[in-house]
Amino acid sequence: MTGTEATSLRHLPAVASVLATSGAATLVERHGRIATTEAIRSVIDEARDAMRATSSSAPGADELAQRAAARLDAQRPSLRPLFNLTGTVLHTNLGRALLAEAAIEAATAAMRSAVALEYDLDDGARGERDDHLRGLLRELTGAEDATMVNNNAAAVLLCLNTFALDRDAVVSRGELIEIGGAFRMPEIMARAGARMIEVGTTNRTHLADYREAINERTGLVLKVHTSNYRIQGFTAEVGARELAVLADEAGVPLLNDLGSGMLVDLSRYGLAKEPTVREAVEEGAQLVTFSGDKLLGGPQAGFIVGDRALIERINRNPLKRALRVDKLRLAAIEATLQLYRDPDRLAERLPTLRFLARTQAGIEAQAHRLQPAVADRLGKHFVVEVGACRSQVGSGALPLDTLASAALLIRPHGSQTWLEGLAAAMRALPQPVLGRIADGALRLDLRCLTDTDEAPFLASLAQLDIDGLAGTP
Repeated sequence: MTGTEATSLRHLPAVASVLATSGAATLVERHGRIATTEAIRSVIDEARDAMRATSSSAPGADELAQRAAARLDAQRPSLRPLFNLTGTVLHTNLGRALLAEAAIEAATAAMRSAVALEYDLDDGARGERDDHLRGLLRELTGAEDATMVNNNAAAVLLCLNTFALDRDAVVSRGELIEIGGAFRMPEIMARAGARMIEVGTTNRTHLADYREAINERTGLVLKVHTSNYRIQGFTAEVGARELAVLADEAGVPLLNDLGSGMLVDLSRYGLAKEPTVREAVEEGAQLVTFSGDKLLGGPQAGFIVGDRALIERINRNPLKRALRVDKLRLAAIEATLQLYRDPDRLAERLPTLRFLARTQAGIEAQAHRLQPAVADRLGKHFVVEVGACRSQVGSGALPLDTLASAALLIRPHGSQTWLEGLAAAMRALPQPVLGRIADGALRLDLRCLTDTDEAPFLASLAQLDIDGLAGTP
């Protein structure tokens, strides 16, 4: 280092000098002293490296405080709101179901004050958290009793561990599903301590296959609703009603895992019919498990409903405590379930059903309404049109059924890399916009964009630096 460089570096303000500026005082108020000090130390180190590399002059304390402010302000929460325009309503990677306002209000109230989570206000003694939902679940499903854990995989795990620990769990080979993230039913069964006994073949399983497999070592019979795929063609499966009779004769419970379970018939909303939990209970399954955050439209949860004596055994399993839900989700789930008591207004109040029940004509009208503003913002390098598309339910529900929808189709005037640059720029917005690139266009499926979201959506697009997109001239 030359003498001139050393002299220049001595002019670089110290951390204490930058902290003494009015700008730093504002940062301390907003972000705290520790975070502000670390940011200032980092920008001073960067300035020192730049001075050594370029022989530039030392920045002043106020400028360093501004650099620290830019660094701190850029540290946005990683879990922040975004616009889901991918065309998948229940997108696993985007948090699945949006909660109803009633559920949000209930969770917020539970956050702000103490609640009688495990306290019986009538007797003034300790209570059970399951009591908040037991009555509602019995009413809505027709089951004798109910309990809940933090997701449906946990519900299946808990049932298997309770009734098939070191025992056989009989299941059709065609129902050994894999759900998102390479999470496989055989692995859940192994972790539960059950011995998996496969019966039948991938495409055909008969009642005789189950009968031959059941013996004194059997802990339960497992039926899994293949909600995320379908086997078609030369197929055969045994219905839950027949299996329930067989399991009852053998003196073992039938566990029917519905996966993305539903409490109402979706066909009343113009959607394909899925088996309801009440139907599964009526078919004779002694235990039925299903999710809370998929078609049901609530927060993440796993429900177990069925025979009272079996539910009591499940609740005595020590794993139940490890898998239980907290007061926030309990409050949100209770409010969500209350909505199902009024099915005539359910689609108005539950976002999941409202999105799924939207008509293509309504979505197309919204697309034509938004197209001029989006084209005005992107038109220099892109063409924006309205086009038909197909939405997906998502999260493994109704895998063969898509919903007629409409999208804004954005195509580049030039290279395809412009389109990729635009998609990346939209993901980098303070409130990201997520679409899907297909057939040479960035598709923004508007099924999940509410009327009240239109203005914020356009405001987000207004922050795009179109000329600065990577790959644009």
